[in-house]
Amino acid sequence: MTADDVPTLDLPSAYSEMSELRDNFTRFLLTYEAGMAEVETKVRILQQEFTHLYEYNPIEHISTRLKSVESILDKAARKGVPATPESLREHVTDVAGVRVVCSFISDVTRVQELLCSQGDITVLRLRDYIAEPKANGYRSLHALVEVPVFLSQEVVRVPVEVQFRTSAMDFWASLEHKIYYKYDRAVPPELLAGLSEAAETAARLDADMERLHDQIRGR
Repeated sequence: MTADDVPTLDLPSAYSEMSELRDNFTRFLLTYEAGMAEVETKVRILQQEFTHLYEYNPIEHISTRLKSVESILDKAARKGVPATPESLREHVTDVAGVRVVCSFISDVTRVQELLCSQGDITVLRLRDYIAEPKANGYRSLHALVEVPVFLSQEVVRVPVEVQFRTSAMDFWASLEHKIYYKYDRAVPPELLAGLSEAAETAARLDADMERLHDQIRGR
């Protein structure tokens, strides 16, 4: 092969394509971060309202999570979908997440309904893993909602996954995540059995605390 046979790389064109790809992903993540902030703000306003105007605040704490580019692309690869912003928006629905931890099971439902009933929120999907826990014992209430994000030249409707759970559910889910991460999802059977038992224990604790709460409130 001679020097004349070596294909030449159009550097300006390649640079332009890479720059466009980078800008598209930057905008993609920016909209999700903004959508996540919108939902978080809505929940924090509810939290402040309950704190200052009512005797009881059902919201313990709030946290957020935005997937990394690597994690998004990995999930897209596992799903076998193109890594374009349009495809990712359709198939990877947990890019942005807000977690709302409540005191009692009744609070979980109440806060979810208060948030999802707001006029600018569209509920895309609701999954009740409290009424029907996952096989491993996981319990939580998931709402995939869509909120408007106002950019300089357009309005983008962004999906955000909101998880509502009690403190006991949150503690169990955190432990389960650490175990699965440590064993790279190949968790020994005895640990899986222990997790399942712990999930039942947490569920009984939630039920007992709910009964005590009702008694205190005179129900």
